[in-house]
Amino acid sequence: MRIAIFALGSRGDVQPYIALGKGLQAAGHTTRLISHENYEKLVNAHGLEFWPMPGNVQEFVESTEMQTLLEKGNFIAIMKYAAQNAKTTMLTWAQEGFQACQGMDCLLAGFGGLFLGLALAEKVDIPLIQAYYVPFTPTREFAGALVPSGISRLGGWANLFSHHLTRQIMWQQGRSADTAARQQVLELPAAPFFGPFQSPRLQSGPVLYGFSEEVIAKPADWDSQAHVTGYWFLESEWDWQPPPALEAFLQRGPAPITIGFGSMSSRKAEETAQLVLQALAKSGQRAILLTGWKGLQVDALPDYVFALDSAPHEWLFSQVSAVVHHGGAGTTAAGLRAGVPSIVIPFFADQPFWGQRVADLGVGPAPIPRKKLTANLLAQAIHQTVQDAAMRQRAVALGEKIRAENGVARAVALIADRAK
Repeated sequence: MRIAIFALGSRGDVQPYIALGKGLQAAGHTTRLISHENYEKLVNAHGLEFWPMPGNVQEFVESTEMQTLLEKGNFIAIMKYAAQNAKTTMLTWAQEGFQACQGMDCLLAGFGGLFLGLALAEKVDIPLIQAYYVPFTPTREFAGALVPSGISRLGGWANLFSHHLTRQIMWQQGRSADTAARQQVLELPAAPFFGPFQSPRLQSGPVLYGFSEEVIAKPADWDSQAHVTGYWFLESEWDWQPPPALEAFLQRGPAPITIGFGSMSSRKAEETAQLVLQALAKSGQRAILLTGWKGLQVDALPDYVFALDSAPHEWLFSQVSAVVHHGGAGTTAAGLRAGVPSIVIPFFADQPFWGQRVADLGVGPAPIPRKKLTANLLAQAIHQTVQDAAMRQRAVALGEKIRAENGVARAVALIADRAK
């Protein structure tokens, strides 16, 4: 079978789909990954065919406008800004996507490309398989990933409504761009005003969820089309070696914590770094700082702190006693698999959802929203995390269960069943 995977977003958004692509390719399927042009080296490094889509997502996230919005944490404003920028490129994406899907037997898409992916599947007349790493199917059991978690206190009806609200937030922000792509490029009718959620292509195939049942059990009100497969982990590049200075730092004392905010860049990178250093001084902990996409900017450091641009999470998180991060789905999953507690500092989108889930599982303290973060609050969370033996044991036990799963293999088997 020839499968196209449509994956747009940050590196954390794209990596699970690279993992799926590798699994499908190992099972004998021809796999093409369609994503932003700046991921070409990453995709090729894992042996997949790559089809570039115009635009560099890192440059977009690091723009002054986007950094300002990220600091405010207003998801609606962020979505609106992203949609406005996407509108100028959507026509090109539709043209490129149409070419990328030629000769394919199936298209797989999730959050980063669902609506355009559906339009492409309709145009080329191939099945569409939905594949998400965040809950998207409505349920009464918990609130949608993009709304405040406190809504659950209102009961099952509020939870169910919140999922439909989440869908409308996503759809309405991009509706005009989707309509333009459908009508001007693909020569298709516009999708319904309230979205294409009742499309036969969305109703007929499996819906795959790339997270663990140990983290979110499949809700009782999801139908048999929805499958919680386990996480889709992209294994590290095995030729990666830690810098000698990092190895020396690790050997000089007890296991440090690691702190980094991934793709969440900031205009106040130096200020954020100083806040983190103050918290470390108050808590008395050693730390590795991941500077990421300009989320932290450091110059002079005390000898108990080591700065690193990036490192494979699979390796790094196994070396530390706790992980402080932004609550992205991929980073949260990596922390849980490593069996260490997480302190989540959510910025926006689904990050508060994952931060609350970590706390509910008892493998981390309550999340601290980025706009409320202070050195004292971070120091208190670090102290609680490193001192709470029961929390640490729960994290170890959960990590063991997650490592025993093979989400990629399960997803590949379901995709193969769909093709029969």
